[in-house]
Amino acid sequence: MVDYHAIGTPTPRVDGVEKVTGRALYAGDRRLPGMLTGRLLHSHRPHARIVRIDTSAARALPGVHAVITGDDVRGHLYGRRIKDMPVLADGLVRYFGERVAAVAAEDEETARRAVDLIEVEYKDLPAVFDVVDAIAPGAPLLHPAFGTYPGTQPLDVPSNAYDHTVTERGDFDGAFAEADFVFERTFSTQRMHQAYLEPHTSLVSVTDGRAHIWTNTKAPHSIREVLTVTLGLAPEQIVLHHSHIGGDFGGKGTPLDLPIAYFLAQASGRPVRMVADYVEEFMAGNPRHATLTRFRTAVMRDGTITAHHVEYFVNSGAYAAYKPGGRIGGATRAAGPYRIPNTRIESIHVYTNSVPGGHMRAPGGPQGVFALESHLDAIARELDIDPLEFRMHNLIAEGDEPASGDQITRPRVRETLQAAADAAGYRDAKALHVGRGMAIGDHGAGGGVGNAEVTIHPDGAVTLGTAIFDQGSGTYTTLAQVVAEELGVPVDRIRFEIWDTDGTGGEDDSGIGGSRATRVNTVAAHAAAQDARTALTRVLAAQLGVAEADVALRGPDVLTPGGEPHTWAAILAEVGRSVTGRSHVDERGPTHMTGFAAQIAEVAVDPETGQVTVLKITSAHDVGRVLNPIGHQGQINGGVIQGLGYALMEELTFADGQVTSLSFGDYKIPTMRDVPQLTTVLLEPDNGIGPYQIKGIGETPNTPVAAAIANAIADAVGIRISDLPITAEKVYRALQNRGAAAQ
Repeated sequence: MVDYHAIGTPTPRVDGVEKVTGRALYAGDRRLPGMLTGRLLHSHRPHARIVRIDTSAARALPGVHAVITGDDVRGHLYGRRIKDMPVLADGLVRYFGERVAAVAAEDEETARRAVDLIEVEYKDLPAVFDVVDAIAPGAPLLHPAFGTYPGTQPLDVPSNAYDHTVTERGDFDGAFAEADFVFERTFSTQRMHQAYLEPHTSLVSVTDGRAHIWTNTKAPHSIREVLTVTLGLAPEQIVLHHSHIGGDFGGKGTPLDLPIAYFLAQASGRPVRMVADYVEEFMAGNPRHATLTRFRTAVMRDGTITAHHVEYFVNSGAYAAYKPGGRIGGATRAAGPYRIPNTRIESIHVYTNSVPGGHMRAPGGPQGVFALESHLDAIARELDIDPLEFRMHNLIAEGDEPASGDQITRPRVRETLQAAADAAGYRDAKALHVGRGMAIGDHGAGGGVGNAEVTIHPDGAVTLGTAIFDQGSGTYTTLAQVVAEELGVPVDRIRFEIWDTDGTGGEDDSGIGGSRATRVNTVAAHAAAQDARTALTRVLAAQLGVAEADVALRGPDVLTPGGEPHTWAAILAEVGRSVTGRSHVDERGPTHMTGFAAQIAEVAVDPETGQVTVLKITSAHDVGRVLNPIGHQGQINGGVIQGLGYALMEELTFADGQVTSLSFGDYKIPTMRDVPQLTTVLLEPDNGIGPYQIKGIGETPNTPVAAAIANAIADAVGIRISDLPITAEKVYRALQNRGAAAQ
């Protein structure tokens, strides 16, 4: 067994002191000479034509330097893949909260007053908020010109369903005809805000034809590429500078107001900073998508699943702009890691007159897993088969393909589920109205491009250059551990040089997201450290007059056959130079390495009130080697608590298209009183990615939680809630309805 000194050691955040002492600079902390404040006017209609905008009073207000509307930025479309969103509403608003006009003023108060002075006359249009209504015959089309947008192709038939993907395997119809049982159910999930501490912020200064940008994005090079189209600038005219990021959970991949800040800066001739308040975050952010999932599943009498039909409807909101791929996953998660030979999986993304959805932790995963794992649990109970045995009977093993047809190397899902069941005491006796439920989730590491540069200095310090903008997940710490391990130095000797997008070495870096840091950036840091070690060995051999093969590095020491021990720092000081290693990692293809999570929730339900108390959540994870146990466990605990919020309380609520949960008083998130006993089981490392055989942990902990809780409630009191969140009111009503039906 390899004995590591840095890898696997509990390591505090390398940027922790900088953050807690206030030295870490976030985008909102930046100040530039002459900087103005930007504010937005949002639509108060879900779907309407703009008849008239009068900005004269706002322009006349002292202290106002620029006012822009859709007329000023006509033709400038924004979007990660599908560029369907105008920078400002261009004659039409498609959701309540859409950005209609913007002002830049000397201070916050003046900017807000100017926004209030803008007059807009609307002509209301029919609106659709539900995916089923939006695809019904005669529904109003939100984007009749869809095929003209960059990143799109014309639809065969004009529709609000802008993406309908179908994959089919096996003799689908024949399997249903021969099945002993066919089960059909529908599940729905809500919109959920990422609830990061730091709201979206953008600061833009236009100097000598170049846009200098400070914003809280985790994918600076990808965003620069998007902005070249939206702003009409060449890549070298756009520079994104590093700022710390105060939380992400998927929501900081797309800076929401950045293009508007640019056009305000251009119009005013001054730097402009825009900081969203939380009313704007809830009303016009990029939340997790609401979904509707329909199942039709064929099962034999012994519990074997023979066919599975998934219709996975994603409520995209008014635009697809915020999704890096134009759509999200989740449909395959609604088929799961099960051995089902005959499948039809349909993923349908639908425009509606509501806030556009973006990415949130494991995009599409929690939605699909909640639906599938609830559905399978219900089937098991109807067949009078233990839910654990039912899953074990149908889960894939080595050599099997899952229902999606994806290739998975060494699937340890059975081991993971059994470990969770054992640790949770799944078969132990329970009190009245106490239930246990299980669910399984999985996530493969995201692909992309990563770059790193490692420089070893004569003073013994090491600099790691990277284009990564850490969004709070602890990536800098794990990268430092990797470099320290390869060079045999303490972690605290690693310094960071964070590259902006203006040259250096990360021109095509994909940034953080989807556990990409695990698959791409740790490998890049490892390769750069090895390259630096090779360069160091070359210099040492030349200086000591020995062959490179005779140079051995042991931490800070240099050993040669029969020679006196030296330190490499002293030798570098003698020659007066540093040595550098570089790497470029391209992992854009699919990965066959998947990490599994299985969770057992234990809940108590008060049948008089419907109140659900989560007593314990046991999580088992197939994780590969753990780089930093502190950060790793933090990801698990945080993910579980986030999943608990998704299951029981968090929801963006709407009334006729208007978000009504516009504060954390209305939008409930878990607090310490909601956190149950958390138990974690980690499977011994068996396989993984890269030189250390690691797997991502960012997504899987939050994916199965909601389904496990829903299944535990069904076990406790015999009712099933099929729409999230599972509030006390829903449970109470279901219990009352069951009681009334029994009379």
